[in-house]
Amino acid sequence: MTFSHFWILNFLWFLPLVGLSLAICCRQKKRTIERFADPELLTRLTGEELAGKNFLKGFFLISGLGMMLFALAGPRWGSHYQEVSQKGVDIIIAVDVSPSMLVEDVEPNRLERARREILDFLKIVSGDRVGLVAFAGAAFIQCPLTLDYGALQMFLSAIKPDLIPIPGTDLGAAIETSISSFDFKSETDKVIILITDGEDNENRGIEAAKKAAGKGVKVFVFGIGEGSGGPIPAGDGTGGFKKDDKGKVIVSRLKEENIRKIASRTGGIYVKSVAGDLDLDILYFEGIKFRTEAKTLKSGKIKVYEERFSFFLLAAFVFLILEELILTRKSDGIT
Repeated sequence: MTFSHFWILNFLWFLPLVGLSLAICCRQKKRTIERFADPELLTRLTGEELAGKNFLKGFFLISGLGMMLFALAGPRWGSHYQEVSQKGVDIIIAVDVSPSMLVEDVEPNRLERARREILDFLKIVSGDRVGLVAFAGAAFIQCPLTLDYGALQMFLSAIKPDLIPIPGTDLGAAIETSISSFDFKSETDKVIILITDGEDNENRGIEAAKKAAGKGVKVFVFGIGEGSGGPIPAGDGTGGFKKDDKGKVIVSRLKEENIRKIASRTGGIYVKSVAGDLDLDILYFEGIKFRTEAKTLKSGKIKVYEERFSFFLLAAFVFLILEELILTRKSDGIT
C-alpha cells in the first residue's frame, strides 16, 4: 500500500489525545451530575448506566476519525498501465538581441519587453515543444526544442545584447538557424516566432522566408518598437547614445513593411507589440492555433495506481453510525 499524501498520517498521533479528552469529559460529566442528584434518584431519572458502553462509543468515534485520516492520505494499491499522448506543434522563438533592442520607445526597453512577452507566452502554451534562438549579426541556438519550459526560461534570462559579438541584424540568419532546429522527419507542424524591431542589415530576410515556406515552416512575426523610434544607448556606461560618422545620434525605428512581407510569404501573420505583455498570447491563440494542426509529439504508457480511499470512507461512515446508535444508559421510565 502507498499513500499519495503520506504526511496526513502524522495526524494519527492526535487520536490518543482525542481518546484521553473523551475519557476526561465523560468522568467530569458523571461527577457533575452526581452533585445534583441522589444516585438512586439519578438512576430513576436517567436510566441505568450500561457498563462499557461509553468506552465502546468512544472507540467507534476514534476509529471513524482514523478511517477519515487514512482516506485523506490517499491510500493506493494495485495498478494498471494507461496509454497517453501529448499533442502540439514545434515552435522556435527567434529573439533579436542587437543593440537597437535596447531602445526605450517601449517600456522599459524593447528587449526587456520581448523577454516579458515570452515569459507570459510560456505560461499559456500547452503540449508544444518550444526552442530559443538569439540573433544579431549572426544567429545561435540557445535552447533546442523542449517540453521543459522551466529550462527554456533559464536560457531566456541569459539573453543580452553582448551575447552575440557580431554586430548588425541578420533576419536571414535568424530564420535559417531556426529552420535547422527542426526535425523534418517528424510530421509535426513547425512555426517560427520572429521577435524583432524589423532592421535587416543583410537584406536576407525575404529569401530566408521563401526557404522556410518551401519547407512548410510558417513564420509569425512580432514587431516590437515604435515608428517614431528612439536613440540607441551607447552601451559604454556613460549614459550616452550611439552616433554616426557625422556625429548625429542614431535613431532606430520599427520597420514593419519588411517583416510583414516575411510573415505573409510563409503563411504566418504579423503582430505589433501594443500596450501590454499579452500580445504574444494573442498571436498564439489567434494565429498559431488557427493556422496549424497539433500532432502527437510524445506517446507512451504510464503506471496508474488504483485509488482506494472509498473503502476507508465507507468504514468511517459505518463506525460513526455505530457510535451514534450506541446508548450509554438503559431507560425504564420514571416509576
